[in-house]
Amino acid sequence: MAAYYPDELIEEVRSRSDIVAVIGSRVKLTKKGANYWACCPFHSEKTPSFSVSQNKQMYYCFGCGAGGNVVTFLMNYESYTFPEALEYLAERAGITLPKREMTGEERSREGLRARLLEINGEAARFYYYQLRQPVGKPGMDYLTRRGLSAETMRRFGLGYAPDEGYYSQVLYRWLHEKGYSDEELRTSGLVRFKEGRGAYDFFRGKVMYPIMDKNSRVIGFGGRVLDGRLPKYMNTAETPLFDKSRNLYGLFAAKLSKRPYLLVMEGYMDVIALHQAGIDCAVASLGTALTEGQARLLKRHTDNIILTYDSDAAGTKAAMHAIPILRAAGFNIRVLDLKPYKDPDELIVHEGAAAYEARIKNAVNFFLYQSDVWKKDFDLTDPAGLTAYFRKLAEELTTFPDELERENYLQAVCERQSIDPSLLRKMMNRIGNRRMSAEPDYGETPDENALATQSGRKKEKDEGLLVAAQMLLNWAACSGASTKRIRALLEEEDMPTETYKDVYRRILSEKEEKGSVLPASILNRYLEDEAQSKEAAAIFSKGFPEDTPAEEKARILTESLRRLRRERLNRELREADSAAKIQQLAKDRQSVYRLTVTAADTEE
Repeated sequence: MAAYYPDELIEEVRSRSDIVAVIGSRVKLTKKGANYWACCPFHSEKTPSFSVSQNKQMYYCFGCGAGGNVVTFLMNYESYTFPEALEYLAERAGITLPKREMTGEERSREGLRARLLEINGEAARFYYYQLRQPVGKPGMDYLTRRGLSAETMRRFGLGYAPDEGYYSQVLYRWLHEKGYSDEELRTSGLVRFKEGRGAYDFFRGKVMYPIMDKNSRVIGFGGRVLDGRLPKYMNTAETPLFDKSRNLYGLFAAKLSKRPYLLVMEGYMDVIALHQAGIDCAVASLGTALTEGQARLLKRHTDNIILTYDSDAAGTKAAMHAIPILRAAGFNIRVLDLKPYKDPDELIVHEGAAAYEARIKNAVNFFLYQSDVWKKDFDLTDPAGLTAYFRKLAEELTTFPDELERENYLQAVCERQSIDPSLLRKMMNRIGNRRMSAEPDYGETPDENALATQSGRKKEKDEGLLVAAQMLLNWAACSGASTKRIRALLEEEDMPTETYKDVYRRILSEKEEKGSVLPASILNRYLEDEAQSKEAAAIFSKGFPEDTPAEEKARILTESLRRLRRERLNRELREADSAAKIQQLAKDRQSVYRLTVTAADTEE
């Protein structure tokens, strides 16, 4: 990081960027105790395990382990590079950053991206031209038959890829003559190479849909076959420009819409048909199930999503997959009913834009839609099946963290499904109480035994050592204990991993220099290494509830300290290579029980 900006400047930008405000503008946070909680935006979940601490200016997910400070969050959530995240926060905080020179690697990467943008732009013009020539008649006939006007085809840059057979080189020859190298064309995904045969065009005999980013730059292509072969659509393979999980078809046009929502659907033609009909807020997820990256991209443009997937089983499955992702990202979600039509394009063709607008107004809330879909999984003529369905609804209702919101959804679903609200509420409360008694309250319970089950990937003993170290490092960082007192009790070699040792050193260094430690500033040091960043964030995610007595804190910290020291001495004993060393370590083991953290040590 120092190669870009000095550490002092990075810390100034971070310190003037409140993490709760930044994350809260992207994810719905609910205050509980000292922290804010949400369903994690980095993995799908129903019960909130994503914690944001205003005091520590950091976040941590107890489910997937994602964690860090405000800079890390933007890098992971928005897919920003470090400089992009810092520049965004600096502008937000009114800080002017100095101009910086790009590294050689950055210049090389940006140069390649610029060349690929040129190649895609040239290819789009080539396909556009071919559609309007005699060779493009099959494509033009198809698009005209689908009801597209010449203006719509122009607006979306539709084209046609000629076919000279399996080793067609029409596009390859044209781009090669313009000076693009074989390696650049290979990287673009538009040209493939086969040993002994040379280059050939990837897209052949297809209607071409340029895929543009939000700035209307062509970053990839989708191609549709015209002879009935499967798959009907093919996309450009992933390139340094194109990641289909982080882009949306039609967003370049939909972002200009004045409507307060975006329609999310499946196909290119669905998006184009709606825009042609004047419904200018449609986007599609590029033939894949909606991803968290696409949800984050949508969040930059709206808080309201209307899912408009096909009405068949595959469309229903896609909608049910998308709902928890969008919900975790904090959207207001509704689902549009297309029946009896299969897709949005078919509805527009048969009933027109006015009918579609009426469907938009009548789009149903996501939870009511889910309740209808879940219903199909149970035999409601059987009392056991009916009870199981009610239990499913009750379980899902417990995932709403806000009490008023939960009650509103309960009332709405009971009215829709003709259920007695009081009975469903009782079932829901029983499930909620059972869940609370069964699950540890992550981040709030200091009991080592409760915290030692965070990860199923490590042995329980190793987990316990990590938790013990986490509790002690948190104490070292957040208590008023002096560095002299910390060193007298806790030593660097007590730490179980190299990252923990590094955090230990940084805590003491910062405490000596500044008199106090802010975890978020230490997390700045690990921005370049995702694994280390997660490990450091896990350390600072631990703590005591505010009302924990000092004596109880001291007891737990003492047990943690002794456990770490015993493990360290046992390890050294196993590695000892002399009788004198063994004798000394045996004496040290006897003195472990004199290590004691006092109540006074825990005062802040």
